[in-house]
Amino acid sequence: MKKDIAKVRNIGISAHIDSGKTTLTERILYYTQRIHTIHDVKGKDGIGATMDSMELEKERGITIASAATYCEWKGHEINIIDTPGHVDFTIEVERSLRVLDGAILVLCAVGGVQSQSITVDQQMKRYEVPCVAFVNKCDRSGANPDRVMDQLKEKLGHNAIATQIPIGLEADFSGIIDLISMKAVYFDGDKGEKVRIEKIPEELIEEAIGKRELLLDAASMFSDSLTELILEEAAIPEETLISAIRQGVIARQLTPVFMGSAYKNKGIQPLLDGVTDLLPCPKDVENRALDMERDEATVLLTADTHKPTVALAFKLEDGAFGQLTYIRVYQGAIVKGDTIVNIRTGKKVKVGRVIRMHADQMEDIKSIPAGYIGALFGIDCASGDTFAAPGISLTMTSMYVPDPVISLAVTPVDHKSEINMSKALSRFTKEDPTFKVHVNDETGDTIISGMGELHLEVYIERMLREYSAHVNPGMPRVAYRETITRKAQFDYIHKKQTGGAGQFARVAGYMEPISDNDFVFENQVRGGSIPTQFISACEKGFKQCLAKGPKMEFPVTGIKVVIDDGASHAVDSSDMAFQAAARGAFLQAYAGAKPVIHEPIMKVSVESPSQFQGPVMGSLNQRRGMIVGSQEEGVICVIDAQVPLAEMFGYATVLRSLTQGQAQFTMEFAIYKQVPKSIAEELLKKTTSEKKNVA
Repeated sequence: MKKDIAKVRNIGISAHIDSGKTTLTERILYYTQRIHTIHDVKGKDGIGATMDSMELEKERGITIASAATYCEWKGHEINIIDTPGHVDFTIEVERSLRVLDGAILVLCAVGGVQSQSITVDQQMKRYEVPCVAFVNKCDRSGANPDRVMDQLKEKLGHNAIATQIPIGLEADFSGIIDLISMKAVYFDGDKGEKVRIEKIPEELIEEAIGKRELLLDAASMFSDSLTELILEEAAIPEETLISAIRQGVIARQLTPVFMGSAYKNKGIQPLLDGVTDLLPCPKDVENRALDMERDEATVLLTADTHKPTVALAFKLEDGAFGQLTYIRVYQGAIVKGDTIVNIRTGKKVKVGRVIRMHADQMEDIKSIPAGYIGALFGIDCASGDTFAAPGISLTMTSMYVPDPVISLAVTPVDHKSEINMSKALSRFTKEDPTFKVHVNDETGDTIISGMGELHLEVYIERMLREYSAHVNPGMPRVAYRETITRKAQFDYIHKKQTGGAGQFARVAGYMEPISDNDFVFENQVRGGSIPTQFISACEKGFKQCLAKGPKMEFPVTGIKVVIDDGASHAVDSSDMAFQAAARGAFLQAYAGAKPVIHEPIMKVSVESPSQFQGPVMGSLNQRRGMIVGSQEEGVICVIDAQVPLAEMFGYATVLRSLTQGQAQFTMEFAIYKQVPKSIAEELLKKTTSEKKNVA
């Protein structure tokens, strides 16, 4: 490990599905001599990409779990996390970006900014991660880097500026012109490992000068010395220009754009130069923690190894040697043999084995200093836990975890599979915060919930492969919600007289719909008609009713409950009595508040050859979809729509048959909307018949 933290880069590679993230990582590892042969992502050579170590990843040619590695480039140490593109595995991107200092946003030169690119960009904004953009696949038919740059500005709001221009495009793509050094760069050898620098071809000089002017203009906003040199029309040293661009990148106000083709081994070395020159080191990024002893006051952390340790466990894996905990150290150092404290549980933990990961291979080390990413063995914790030195009560802000939108029942085929299934599920829920498991109280079924069909499909497959748990999946279920549409009063008396002390409580007030919160409780009781000590019992009673709605037994959201009157008895009133009264009041008012059912609406983006535009739109309309927009991009047509999740099951097969297998789609959760009346009636019938069957 480098002692000079200024020469450390913690970066992630993020993009839409099939933009070439893993292929790019594979080339980076090859040029930095971490691997000595390049393998194909789809596993056609029977080996698969280095970073896709899971069998499923090799088979499907997709990244499922984020993988960590490190390499060296020109005296700099680069820690890389390769993340999935599928929205179903969005938590992997989320937790990676949470601990990274910078990122490479990979965009396809043909597809440009696609639906998942927008999601990834929002995640970067959420954690304020600076980035450089890499326009990949410049060798593909229909490649248009200029259009991609326009989309970066329009769709993502980036101040995108070209640092390179391509020499030729599509089949003629042969190299790039570096606008910082004003040289042409070619990539020779079987694997593009020999970089050849030449003069700029005559026919491209004018374009290069024009684009460099734009680059200088954008960079000068971040450097007075560069502005002076431009005004004086003096020669501009490369270092001055690089320093100015770097300032803009770190401030998240400039996105330099690089170009190339990872698959054809072109443009990767200059991109590595861009990573080391322009992306921040751990010291350049502000990381904050919350002080639990001072009302969660914000504390600025510094990448100093001599200060008390603060680290974040951002990812868990179950390996051959027990639980593997990926950790990012923000301050201090985690040293083998030291004692650290899990802030959430308060438990002290002795640090045993400390390692660095290279995909699924590991290397033992003595310590992880501030600014580095490493992993620990044998530590029991959850994803998102903060570890700190004893006596320190600082905690890192947690990651954003979206709610699951789809569920299905899994039934083990025999007793052995049942035991193995329970082991598998306990591990998966620990590893993945978006994967949830619960048992249906009435049917006794085990219900698994996640972010999409593919998400649950992968976990069912992993149960079989890793745990030999044979399970029969049921039909997918949608995560519906219940809510109310109008204000309704309640005035409920709970009275019970048994031998000894009785129960008495009266609760009065109203409930009304709210849009910006799941549940709000307000106490407007005056004059002590409900004693203060019972107010929290009332809130608890109302909250208990939210898990299962009275109408359809779906979770209840978007409700504000206000209590303004009530009554108590000196002897017979208790917490239990007021909880029961609150439950009765909820049921009383809920029926009169016109309850409705809400369903998850997905943002669907279909990329299809233009000739199939009509049938694709028709297929979305048939699924109660609302077309939001469509745009022609050469021979490809991109259709954006909002479609209820309930209608999207099995859509992949339908789309394939409609378009001769040439179209693909992505979807992610957008909002909850009210279910049409006819569908609500069907759901009610279904729920009623299920209850009868159970009874």
